[in-house]
Amino acid sequence: MMDYKVEARTYYTKLTTNANHIAESSQEEVQEIIDGYAADGWRLVSTDATSFGLAVYVYLYFERDR
Repeated sequence: MMDYKVEARTYYTKLTTNANHIAESSQEEVQEIIDGYAADGWRLVSTDATSFGLAVYVYLYFERDR
């Protein structure tokens, strides 16, 4: 049997000439989330992202054996 969990994060855009600023500024936080779940036995199995207005929504999908 597997357990599943979704971690959602919202990142807001700002005026800048750097088109990758959200990815660059959120990388450390996302890695900390992944490391924290991995320490508890969770595996990152999928990711998704969508944008709406000035926000980017990032979804991290985890699973682990019971």
